[in-house]
Amino acid sequence: MSLGKKIAEMIREEAKGEEEIRIMHLCGTHEDTITRYGIRSLLPKNVKLLSGPGCPVCITPDSDLQKVFHLLEKKDVILTTFGDMARVPCMGKTLFSFRGERDVRIVYSVFDAVEIAKKESKPVVHFGIGFETTMPSTALAVLDDVENFYVFSSHRYFIPAMDYLLSLGEARIDAFINPGHVSTIVGVKAYNEITEKYRVPQVIAGFEANDVLLAVFMLVKTVKKLRAGEKPESLLMNEYTRAVSYEGNVKAQKVMEEVFGREDWEWRGLGVVPNSGAPISKKYSEHDACFAFEDVFEDFTPSEDPKKRACRCGEVLRGLITPKDCPLFMKSCTPRDPVGPCMVSFEGTCSIWAKYGEYNF
Repeated sequence: MSLGKKIAEMIREEAKGEEEIRIMHLCGTHEDTITRYGIRSLLPKNVKLLSGPGCPVCITPDSDLQKVFHLLEKKDVILTTFGDMARVPCMGKTLFSFRGERDVRIVYSVFDAVEIAKKESKPVVHFGIGFETTMPSTALAVLDDVENFYVFSSHRYFIPAMDYLLSLGEARIDAFINPGHVSTIVGVKAYNEITEKYRVPQVIAGFEANDVLLAVFMLVKTVKKLRAGEKPESLLMNEYTRAVSYEGNVKAQKVMEEVFGREDWEWRGLGVVPNSGAPISKKYSEHDACFAFEDVFEDFTPSEDPKKRACRCGEVLRGLITPKDCPLFMKSCTPRDPVGPCMVSFEGTCSIWAKYGEYNF
């Protein structure tokens, strides 16, 4: 018997007789692992895995994208971003739509954008997205101090979103599988505030199928003890010890603190999340696109995309529904013709479910 099947048996045994245990994972790569390997099919019916707001492209609101559109329409700049972000539709356009009239380039790293800026005379604006995983790289790029390089920061701090999600109380969340990539930067210690405030079990997990299964087992065991009135050894556990330390990457944390500030910013599906936004700090405002092109943004007003009114991406991100509950899924919203970002990004739950097929659900 394989190790995965043994762990699945242990989960089934541990969950016998329990009321439904609802575990939310917080990483698009975890959803890919769960769906690709049919992990949900290995679990007992009373153990549910929910998809959360772990996809950075998916949680980026339309207002950010529209603001970048506005910049491209008003200013002759070279815009760089990642491939997924360039495919997100809004108001009948994507960043790819501008490529005939404007210089929009797909990069694999923010440092590619820096190299472009060194060679070009036009301003280079990097549309920076992502959580603490990509923020250190963007911070280092800003510190390179290349004269015509700017960042439109759409970066967001992740843990405030966990806090806000729990405070909403919409979906019952009994435990979290915490994101492995973010955790390599922030460390185990960053989640202490969630543990202390909500007493919710959490496991930082790696990305192999057995990592996820082991995390589920650890959480089911912990939830069961809590429900029985027993005291677990710990509510905050680290399955991904081969990559994540208690302190995290201290150097990366320092460079983020140096370059980025904190503000209350909107997340798709969540609304305005306190203390989650990562604007470029005033100290480095000469590389902040929002400051450098302030005059361009003075007349900017975001609009609602009427095509997205039926899109339920926000509810998927909050763990309230699955992609199959959205009336657009694999009908008017497909990987070839997506409506919402959850169908665009490789880390989007809708895209992952479409990729691997209904037999995995």
